[in-house]
Amino acid sequence: MPLYQLKITLKWSKPPIWRRVVVRGDTTLDRLHTVIQVAMGWIDCHLHQFITEQESGLVYYGKPDPEFADMGGEMLNEQRYTLAQLAPAARQKFVYEYDFGDSWQHDVVVEKILPPDPTFKHPVCLAGENACPPEDCGGMGGYYHLLEVLANPRHLEHEEFKHWLGGEFNAGEFSAEGVNLVLKRLKA
Repeated sequence: MPLYQLKITLKWSKPPIWRRVVVRGDTTLDRLHTVIQVAMGWIDCHLHQFITEQESGLVYYGKPDPEFADMGGEMLNEQRYTLAQLAPAARQKFVYEYDFGDSWQHDVVVEKILPPDPTFKHPVCLAGENACPPEDCGGMGGYYHLLEVLANPRHLEHEEFKHWLGGEFNAGEFSAEGVNLVLKRLKA
């Protein structure tokens, strides 16, 4: 099975928060969700979905929930679809959305489709930049407000935000090595 080099960029992030990963093309979307969670630094405590644009309109993949079946729009079961089915060619893109409240939308672009490699054992993070925003900080607007408050020790919310974060937060921090330590535990 060919390998896919993906670039995952958190929409509306400036400077860009992005990761470059390699996964097998036959990776199911539920497994790709796990890879994205690890690579970005999310902690997987919210709902998510993959969104593609097709001739018929937007198509959604995720975990179908019978409670929401009558709310319009079909949710296709992510366990039944692979990355190669979602994006069969290089330069194709789709959206990965995490946390419908904060609406963390990620542009996912297939940068390259590489030849199969029998020695490929697990997903790999090749590169990335900038820290993932903290969970539940209120989307990009809330994240930028958080950074503004943290940069100003005199701000009324400064100590409260530091306490909420559990200490310091470095928005420019990212470690591909750290991500790969966790990805090594996942099978290709």
